[in-house]
Amino acid sequence: MVRRDMVTIPNILSASRVLLLPVLVFLILLKDKTPFLVAYVLVGSTDYFDGLVARRFNMRSELGKTIDSVADLFFYLSSLVFIHILFPEIIRLNHTLLLIFYVMFSMSFVVSWLKLGKPVVMHTQLLRLNGVLVYLVTALSFFFLEHTIYVASVVLVIYFVALTEEILIFLFFGNVDPDTKSIFHLIGSAAEQQRA
Repeated sequence: MVRRDMVTIPNILSASRVLLLPVLVFLILLKDKTPFLVAYVLVGSTDYFDGLVARRFNMRSELGKTIDSVADLFFYLSSLVFIHILFPEIIRLNHTLLLIFYVMFSMSFVVSWLKLGKPVVMHTQLLRLNGVLVYLVTALSFFFLEHTIYVASVVLVIYFVALTEEILIFLFFGNVDPDTKSIFHLIGSAAEQQRA
């Protein structure tokens, strides 16, 4: 049974990113890029608005963080599939970097499962930045494909750093707030506690 406090605007916005993925797939199958681009931009923008509404109207919750994490995971991994279908040259030219990304991404889930007993998706500043960059690479590839091929390489390298940070957070700090800004914030907090 769904409780009333679970149905909030931020949770609905987050869930819509997953629920509307079949619409994006359908639009790709139509092979008309313009409706896909418009729908992709609208669906992806919910990642910004769910957090904005949650912060502004004090609607943050653990359930909301979980829904947002799951929605991010599905949306951004789906974005890789969309890029593969629409712009296969981006995938072809970044093949090795993508393989490394998938290995590191899988490692972060394994480490979180082993250390915390569950898979955890962090929202560090670097991972948030990468979410925005993946979104932009997908959208801008419609207009600047020759440039976004190389931007995609940079995004993947930033992901390596972000996923390494995430793994280190799990290993050295264990169960922390998934919205932790960075490992440096955790180190600073630990140093302050030791001085106190």
